[in-house]
Parts: sequence; structure tokens; C-alpha cells
Amino acid sequence: MEKEKIYLSEYATREYRKLLRYARESAVPVDVNQIHTALMLSGRACRRIHQQINEPMLVQSLQVAQIVVGEIGLGTAPACAALMHKFVENQSLSHDEIRNYLGEKIARQTYELAKLATVSNYTHEQAEAYRKMLFSLTDDIRVILVKLADRLYTLRNLDNEEPATQNRLSYEAFDIYAPIAHQLGLYQIKTELEDIALKYTNPDMYNYIVKKLQETAPARNRYIKDFIAPIKTELDKLQIRYTIKSRTKSIFSIYNKMRKQNIDFNEVYDLFAIRIILDAKSQDEQSECWKVFSVVTNLYPSNPDRMRDWITVPKSTGYESLHATVQGPEQKWVEVQIRTTRMDEIAEKGMAAHWKYKGRGTNSDFDEWLNKVREVLEKGQIDIADEEEELKLTQYAKEIFVFTPKGQLKVLPKGSTALDFAYEIHTDVGNSCIGAKVNGKSVPIRYELNNGDRVEIITSKTQKPKPDWLDFVITSKAKAKIKLALKEEVIQQAEIGKEIFKRRLRNWKIIYSDLLVSRLLKHYKLKNAIDFYALIANEKISLNEVKSIIKSTEKEPESVPDKIENVPLEKIVPGLTGMPEEVLEIDEKQLNNVEYKLAKCCSPIFGDEIFAFVTINDGIKIHRITCPNAPDMLSRYGYRVLKARWVGEDSNTNFQTAIKITGSNEIGILSKISDVIAKDLHVRMRSINIDTQENQFVGIIKLFVKDVKYLDMLIHKLLKIKGVYTAIRVDGI
Repeated sequence: MEKEKIYLSEYATREYRKLLRYARESAVPVDVNQIHTALMLSGRACRRIHQQINEPMLVQSLQVAQIVVGEIGLGTAPACAALMHKFVENQSLSHDEIRNYLGEKIARQTYELAKLATVSNYTHEQAEAYRKMLFSLTDDIRVILVKLADRLYTLRNLDNEEPATQNRLSYEAFDIYAPIAHQLGLYQIKTELEDIALKYTNPDMYNYIVKKLQETAPARNRYIKDFIAPIKTELDKLQIRYTIKSRTKSIFSIYNKMRKQNIDFNEVYDLFAIRIILDAKSQDEQSECWKVFSVVTNLYPSNPDRMRDWITVPKSTGYESLHATVQGPEQKWVEVQIRTTRMDEIAEKGMAAHWKYKGRGTNSDFDEWLNKVREVLEKGQIDIADEEEELKLTQYAKEIFVFTPKGQLKVLPKGSTALDFAYEIHTDVGNSCIGAKVNGKSVPIRYELNNGDRVEIITSKTQKPKPDWLDFVITSKAKAKIKLALKEEVIQQAEIGKEIFKRRLRNWKIIYSDLLVSRLLKHYKLKNAIDFYALIANEKISLNEVKSIIKSTEKEPESVPDKIENVPLEKIVPGLTGMPEEVLEIDEKQLNNVEYKLAKCCSPIFGDEIFAFVTINDGIKIHRITCPNAPDMLSRYGYRVLKARWVGEDSNTNFQTAIKITGSNEIGILSKISDVIAKDLHVRMRSINIDTQENQFVGIIKLFVKDVKYLDMLIHKLLKIKGVYTAIRVDGI
């Protein structure tokens, strides 16, 4: 195809020529013709929007492409993607147009890069999940590298942004992009991102460190000169070809050390490191490095605990170097890094620099390395240079990252459906879900979500959970909430079935009793009466069959149990007919949830012996076993009673209760009572009502306590007040 002439401003032309120079010098082959075509497509897109070519967006794309080729060392496709992705983002350039001119590979990388820009909302707590999401949205690690280059360009030009934008982008650099650069071995880019981000998030500290570095530079340079002089003498004797550089610790690293160790700048002793770079043949690299290591450690005492050998076994990111920490003049510890020219370039620019030393590498070689990088990242085999610990990442294939309409990030297991997402938002949203809109398109609740989807749930007030929902949801939260909703539905059906059953018994002239229900449960091999009544309501048990079973068992003699009022309640609760074996655990932190409610008739508090009662319209209510209504509930509705107990040792919730107090009606008695409650025990009162008769008073105090122990202690304190006769807990508040 004949080249289309592109009209660029002088500034844009200069940036384009710089990109072409980087392309020609690159260790990885770069097709200049394809670069020209990508620029031509971007120029067309530019004209569609602005009717002119010399737009800032095009210049920005050229400068990002320069970082991609010149600083990271990537090839043709990433450079083209860097030139075009901004125009795909604003929809002035299509996937099909790129594919027609440059092929599917470049079109796919450009599209995936543009897709990353659509997901930008996250919280600090979600940073790790967001980093994993970026890797999961593309199969090609080069897309992540171009994204990194784009963000580096943005950070370098933050002076032109508003303070709020500067702050947001800087924290994104700390949380997202610097860790990614570290994982990929791009230590120079990582350092630059962190230093720039510190400049905008903590300018006072940044300027303080810069000033201190400038002030101490002369003394530091003199020390370095004295330190390396004997090393140079010995290396010259051995006729080793070398370069010695000093590397000052990065501004952010100095700040981090000051913060973590709570020290001042003057107490940071490892402000610099000495780097000895050898010009050695590939077959002599290791032996030459060890030879220099021997020279350094013979001249200066070394700390063996700080010795690091990344030559014998390089880091997973390709980093190779020998590190020795030695005691120099004035008893100062100095880190010496020994490496070859090849190792140094890989350490600074990442593994892409490796191909420069294999001749001119091929794209297939580079693809092979990129696949290895992805394997390393997914297996979590990543070294942390400063901390010498491993960063273990979850394999991205097991998770998907999706967004609410407002951009909130949600992490779900791979295979999750729209209904799983609905329950992740809220139980009520899940229970009433009838469908969803994924990326603006309507989908059913069974629809399986993909990475990067933006999901809007559609609900209906008439929708209710269905048993078949359990067949396709995969999150434990969704399954649990569906089962709970279905159970509540069964309870409502059971109440209807019970009324039908009792009405038929009256027609048959048969007396209803728990013993009768127990016989039927045994016959149908059911665990509780709720299931039995629900089956009747759904007409899955024939009432004529039930009548036959009852008639056949009437001839068998049965002992008549004592009336329930004559049996201690504590003995009845554990052994009720039809009660499930499991115990309902009551978490006081969830009492505001519709799932459990405290019964007002007995006002249970944390630590009371309790049981649960399933109501028809008001969910599950928690009663004390001494509740005045308990005998009637147990005798008439035993099948709706569940064992229950409090969960945890201590309560963080205040429960409402009431105390009835009597005493002598003397002056100041009420003040003494209030002081004990509010000042001594710091109990919050809701109300106090006092009724006096002659020389005595009777009062009801409504208040809030943490648990039974605290209530008992309060009553004990009240009884010690002179003039107080009785203080007892009362129900029905």
C-alpha cells in the first residue's frame, strides 16, 4: 500500500522522528511502515473530531509510543496500539478499520488497551484486586506494558492538571502502577512513578528530601571518591574493563525508610550505593563478577548477612547482580552492586533489553519471553527487592472483575451469573432480580459474566426466589440467601397447610395434638412439622391418605402426656416434638436484620436462655425461656419452635430492658438511683416512671444494657442503696 501523506505540525513532526529513531535502534524489530500506517489512522481520527491534524492528543500518543519503544523496548504492535488507543476510546477509530489496515493482532491489542481505560474507579482497599483485574482483562502482557507507559507519560505531565486530579493519579501510581512496574522488573519506571507521586501527595516532605540531598551532595561525592579509589587501583592491576557509578537512593525510598523507622534524613545511612559495571564476554560474566566481589571484600570488611547472589540464580524477572554490603571509611556501611553491562540494562529497562544481547531478537523470541512473564506473574513467583519477600498473587483465571453502573469494582468467581452479581449487591436485589443489562444489553439472570462487564440489575416487586436458581448460581452468598428465602416461603406455605389440616380434622371429628402430628411425621419420614404442612398446602400429600393413616393408628394405645404447664420449661425446650436437630445461632450484630427480631413480650438480652419462634408475617422472633407466653406457644405451636443460643462471649450491642424498683419515698432517693445508673455504671436510660403512695414509691426504669451479667450487676448496685427495698427485672417493655 502506498504511504498516505500525513500533515504534521513542526512539534508533532519532531516527536514522530524521535519515535522512528527509537524504532531503528530497538533490540526488538519494529516495522516503520506499520508505525506510519498507525499514525495515518490516528491522523484521520483526529480530523474527524477537530478537522485538523496537529492536536495535543496525537502528540501525546507519539510520546507514549516513544516510552513503549525507547524505554521499555517493545515492538511494532504495542507501538501502534500506543498511537491509536486514545482514538478507539473516543470512538473516532474502529476495531474493523485498524484490522483492515494493520491486521487482527494490532487491532486486538489496541482494543484491549482502550478497554482498560474504561475501568478506573477503585478504593485503596481494592488496589490488589484492581491490579489483578488489569492482568485478567487481556491475554497479552504487552497491553499492560503500554498501559504502564501511558500512565508514566501522564505522571510526567501532572503540572498541567488540577490539584484533585494530581492527587488521584498519584495515589493510583502508588497503589496500581508502581507495583506492576516492580513485578515486571521495570525498576527505573517504578522509581520514577513513586518519586513523582510523592511530589504531589506530600510536597513538603518531597522538597525537604530534595533539599537535603542537594546540601549533602558535596560531602557524599567526596566520600564516594575516597571509597572507590582503592577499588579502582586493584581493578586496574587486574586489567578488568569496568565503569563505576554511584546511585543515590530514590526520594521515595528515603521517605519510606524515614517513615517506617521513624528517623530523620540525617539518620538514613544508606543514601547511596556503588555500582561496578563490567564489560565482560558472555562466557566470562560470572567469573568476572566474582573476581570483583573478591577485590571489594578484601579491601573492606563485609556483612555476610547482607550478601545477595542473583547471578547464580537470577530473580524471576531476569534481574542479575551481586550485592555486597561493606564497611567503608568512617565505619559507614556501603552497598556495592556488581554486574555486567547486559545485566545493568536488564535491571534498568526490564527483560526486553535481553534481546539486544542475543543479536537482533525476533518477535517469536519476544513472544516466548512475554508468555514466561505471564506464567511468573500468575504463579506468584515475584521477588521484592527491598524486602526480600515474595508477593503471592491469586491466579487470575479463577476470578472475574465486574462493575456496578457507578463503577464500583466487584470481584466474583469465574462462571458467576448476573444473579450472583445481584446477590453480591444486596439480598433484596437478588431476591427480586428478573434480569440485567450488561454493557447496555439486556440479558437473562442466568447470563455468565465476563471480565470488565458493567452490570445493571433489573428488579420486580412481584419476583420471588425459585428452587431452580440454585442450579446455576455459584457463589456461596447467593446460594445461602436463596435457600433462606425458599425456607421462609415453605414456612408461609406450612401455615396455610396447617389450617387446612386442622379444618379437615374437625370435619373428621378427630382431636388435633402434637402426638398425632408426631405419628404422621414418623410415617412420612419427615424431620419436622413445617415440611409436613407445606406438602399438604402444595397438595403433595393426600388428605384422604392422611385420614387412613390416622384411623389405622387409633387402635394403638398411647400414654397421654402431662399438660405442658406442669413440666418445667427448661426441660421442654430441648426435647420438643418436631424440633430440628440444629441450633439457631443468634448473632447480636445482626439483630437489626429482618432475619431475627427480639420479642417485646419478654425483651431478651445477650446472655439470656432463649428459643426462637417462627411467626407467619414477622419472621423469626427470639424469646426468653421464661417468657410469659412461652407455655401457650409451646403447647399450641411446638412445631414452630427452634432451639437457639447467643453467639460469642461478649456483646457490643445495647439491649433494651426494664427494672421495677420499690423503696422508701425519702428526699434524694431518685437522685441516688440515677447516679448509680448513669454515673457509676454509665448505663443509658430511656425513661423512668415513679408512682408514690404514702411513704413508699414504685418505679419502672427502662434502660439499655450490654448483657445479663451487666444487668445483674446493676440490680445488685441498686439494692445496696439505702432506702431501696426491691429491684427486679420485668417483661413486656
